[in-house]
Amino acid sequence: MNDSTKDRVPSVGELFNPTLTALHDLGGSASIGEIANQVVENMKLPPEITQVLHGKGNQTSLEYRLGWARTYLKDYGLLDNSERGVWHLTAEGQKNQEVNPADVRRSYLTQQNRTGTQVKTDEGALIEDVEEPLDDSADETASWREDLLDTLKEMPSDAFERLCQRLLRESGFIEVEVTGKSGDGGIDGHGIIRLAGLISFPVLFQCKRYRDSVSTNVVRDFRGAMMGRADKGVILTTGTFTRDAQREATRDGAPPIDLIDGELLIEKMKELELGVKMVEVVKVDKDWFAEI
Repeated sequence: MNDSTKDRVPSVGELFNPTLTALHDLGGSASIGEIANQVVENMKLPPEITQVLHGKGNQTSLEYRLGWARTYLKDYGLLDNSERGVWHLTAEGQKNQEVNPADVRRSYLTQQNRTGTQVKTDEGALIEDVEEPLDDSADETASWREDLLDTLKEMPSDAFERLCQRLLRESGFIEVEVTGKSGDGGIDGHGIIRLAGLISFPVLFQCKRYRDSVSTNVVRDFRGAMMGRADKGVILTTGTFTRDAQREATRDGAPPIDLIDGELLIEKMKELELGVKMVEVVKVDKDWFAEI
């Protein structure tokens, strides 16, 4: 991806109002993915812009900058979020569909100066001199995420299929089997998900150890292989899904397919502690000593 294309990705400041508009369009609350998709649709951003990657991981520059836009707007009092990753408009946010980016920036920097937090500029990401806080934990978080994704992408295909099998089992699926038959329309295995211990559904899954984006054709071919065998499917990948692939997965009148991209995959592995160890970090509270 050349520098000129990267420069066309909207800056954080340019995403303040589109983020607000997206949440208003979505009824006042939405997941991170829903917000991103609505922003892309409203701004009519082409794939060559939305698929520019930030760093070595799977996160795109647009997703990264949207994350900072939400942070600024939360600090400004217009957005808030739950522990489950759902963002919503505050009472003040419901009254405002547009902000002055300079005002948001000024408010954020004032908060930073008041708390004595150091700030740094992410080159190319922010407009003018809007800055992001220096957070050592952010580098640590990016490090383990990138390390895990790199490890997954280097796994042999059959090992990755077994990992997906284990993840589905740990998530509540039963009778999970990896078939791995060639020429089977991309179906790598099947399992059963049981709801409330009473109702069960057969599910087919496909494992894509990709470095790039999964296209619409993959989703369409997988659905074709599902016909007559199951009404539910899951595609797990170390990469991402194109916007068109996401639309195809939920197309009206067709069996729905759940898409698990690399970011969601590693979050689930962290939750289930599969190949990821949680290490407690102890920090010294210097403010506490100042009060003695």
